[in-house]
Amino acid sequence: MTDTPPLGDVAAWLRALLALSGVPSPIDAGALPADPVEMFLAWIGEAVDAGVPEPHAATLATVDPDGIPDARTLILKDVGSRGWAFAGTRSSGKGRQLAHRPAAALDFWWQPLMRAVRARGPVVEATRAESEADLAARSPAAREGIPTEDWVLWRLVPAARRVLAGRARSAP
Repeated sequence: MTDTPPLGDVAAWLRALLALSGVPSPIDAGALPADPVEMFLAWIGEAVDAGVPEPHAATLATVDPDGIPDARTLILKDVGSRGWAFAGTRSSGKGRQLAHRPAAALDFWWQPLMRAVRARGPVVEATRAESEADLAARSPAAREGIPTEDWVLWRLVPAARRVLAGRARSAP
């Protein structure tokens, strides 16, 4: 186990850590598909093929009523022409924030490939039937204690120009 640094040496310790390691594959921006979902599916497929653990995990950022950003890691439930789907309880912090300001950003980071995909835009609720089907698809243990009416499937609906893909650059 690595010893943590003394409080005064944190910046130097952090700068000494390996950063943005991995083997990037070349990206030809001109060859990227115009459809961001098509690009995302190709890249998440490459992440799966490369053995990236939990490639469907993403950071979701929302904003609270005071305008303070908040972020958490979640699992992508679906992606398609209707947007990037994720779920949770309406009574959670995420649910309350989305009720107040229905917009968010998603960020996927596949470190071994040094690739990231970001999407941002308005968030809409799926139908009640879709939310109930999503809850029903969870394991019994994962459903335990969640009232059906509290479970929501949301979709982040980015404009094509707002889906950003890129390769991380190594720090000097």
